[in-house]
Amino acid sequence: MNDREYPDRPLVGVGGVIIKGGNVLLARRGQEPSKGQWSLPGGLVKVGEELHVALHREILEETGLSVTVGPVVEVLSRILYDAEGKVQFHFIIIDYLCTNPTGIAAASTDVSEICWASPDRLEEYQLKPETLQVIEKAFALWQENHFSQPSDRNTV
Repeated sequence: MNDREYPDRPLVGVGGVIIKGGNVLLARRGQEPSKGQWSLPGGLVKVGEELHVALHREILEETGLSVTVGPVVEVLSRILYDAEGKVQFHFIIIDYLCTNPTGIAAASTDVSEICWASPDRLEEYQLKPETLQVIEKAFALWQENHFSQPSDRNTV
């Protein structure tokens, strides 16, 4: 058992919907919970760490990419129960739109694989319904607000 399991309070996590060239970066989780499932890159916020700094760090660690962290897309609660009905994992996840990725994309640390996925092929990755909704919402936000343009607002 690790310090994420059976927490006494929810843990705060951040996720990034990284858009480049009309595609989104997906990460296959390399550890529990959700080991082997495709999702968005991200992870837990450390004590004393600003949210956009935590997301930038997690994306760099997991994918090798540096990004511009944009606006919040969605805030989700993910609660997973064990066989006895006890809360085994409880995360509050804040997903952000991220653009302008630089670097060489490669899976590392908590992910076993990454890929750039076309929005019209997302069903192939068996994403959770809430992840699909976040991605759709991020694409709409990206298109509406032209967040594909460089910005130094939250670049770390």
